[in-house]
Amino acid sequence: MFGQIGMQEIILILFILLLLFGAKRLPELGQSLGKGIREFKRGVSEIKDDLEEEGKKKPQ
Repeated sequence: MFGQIGMQEIILILFILLLLFGAKRLPELGQSLGKGIREFKRGVSEIKDDLEEEGKKKPQ
């Protein structure tokens, strides 16, 4: 029930965002959100790589 977002919900969310931020700010908001997601993924990837390196260095 909670995991499924339909087209109506997406349209409603976009409409609310348009009302809150205005048409001029939405592209900036989307760009900032995209940058944040990329940075988060890069950080997770770096942590994963570091943990894998540490696992290979330890003698078993």
